[in-house]
This record gives sequence, structure tokens and C-alpha cells, in this order.
Amino acid sequence: MEETISLQDLFKTLKKNLGIIALTTILAITIAGAVSFLFLTPIYENSTQILVNQEQTEAAQLTNQNIQTDLQLINTYSVIIKSPAILDQVIEQMNLDMSAEALTSKITVNTAENSQVVNVVVRDEDPAQAVEIANTTAEVFENDVRELMNVDNVSILSPAVLKENPSPVEPNPILNMAIAAVVGLMLGVGIAFLREYLDTSMKTEQDIEDILGVPLLGVISPIKEKAELETTTSNRRKAAELNG
Repeated sequence: MEETISLQDLFKTLKKNLGIIALTTILAITIAGAVSFLFLTPIYENSTQILVNQEQTEAAQLTNQNIQTDLQLINTYSVIIKSPAILDQVIEQMNLDMSAEALTSKITVNTAENSQVVNVVVRDEDPAQAVEIANTTAEVFENDVRELMNVDNVSILSPAVLKENPSPVEPNPILNMAIAAVVGLMLGVGIAFLREYLDTSMKTEQDIEDILGVPLLGVISPIKEKAELETTTSNRRKAAELNG
């Protein structure tokens, strides 16, 4: 006989295991919050902007051509910014106790589409150091690119500035706790249905029919407790004596 589960049965299972579902959800949120606030190191982000722009030394009709040339050079500049030739000088000037590879992992270089502005984004555990790394990297690049590429079309547009009360970009406790709540809820629901699946006891007449595959012919009434039977018998005797 094919076993089917109705929507009502599903709701009954969830209602019966509501405590477990709530417990796993609260536990997951608590763990995520504790890890986010107590164990994960805050990471701060800051950035500086570099403008790539040719000097106006040619006729105005060549301006568009110069812009296209600058846009093509930006990808090259992005590679140069994160190269050891630049980062080794940054490490030396700042007396950083890290390798160029480690510093590279802290720096991200990106540009907006068809933009002549290069963003140098730095992430670090120390917000002040993130600002200093971003500005020093931009300054070293601005000075060295003139010799490396024999160009004079790079200038710092907007240096990084340390805010009064910087907020970390990582971790995000609210997001982590929200994700944990969803995971905990799913885990609780999974445990609820697993318990129901592993529970092979027969609780109703319908369970007997479903498991044995035969129709139910009769039901034995519940047997009363001994004390209840004695009380009933005693009451009957008293009533018989009064009537007699």
C-alpha cells in the first residue's frame, strides 16, 4: 500500500516538534553572534583614487584619442600598482613586517567601466594602517610610473582619509546571524521529520491499517486502572445496600 503524507500531517509534525525547531534556531543564532563578536577579527577598509589623464599638449581634436589611450593603459597600471616594484617600496617606507605577497592580499585595484579613475582599496585589521597603506601605495606609484612607463598622466585624485569612528566591513554580525537563523530553522525542521520517520510506534487506528495493510475490525476499549475499578465497585455496593 502506497504511503501518503497529507499537509495536515506535516503541520502536526512541525507543531509537535516546535520546541526542537525553536531551540536549534536560537542556538544557531547565538553561536553565530558569539563567533562574530568574540572570535572574528574586525577588518577595516579604506581607499584612494588615482586619476589617469593626459596633459593638454596637443590639439583639442586629439583629446578623445588620448582618453582611449589612457583607458587602455589602466589595466597595465592596475598590475603595476600591485607589483613587487611598488609594494617593496611601500613596505620599506612604512617599515611593515610582511612580504610583498602578504601586502598584495590586502590591496584591491578596480576601475569603473570607461572611467579614467583607478580605485586602490586596502583592507586591514588596523583602520589607520589601511589609510596609510592606500596613500603610500598611491604616492609610490605616482612617482615611479613616470620612469617605468615614461608617462606623466597619473595624479592622486582623492587620498584616503581616516574617519572618526570607522566601522569594520567584516564581519557582518547581523548578516551572519540571519544566515544562521535560516540554517538553524532548516536543521530543526530536518530533525523534526527525521524523528517522525524513525518513530515506528503505532499511535492510532490508521497507523495499524497503514502498517499491516489490512482493515481494522474492532477496537478494545481502554482498561480502567485498578483503583478506579475498586471505587466503582464500592459505589455500586453502597447503592445496592441503600436500595435493599
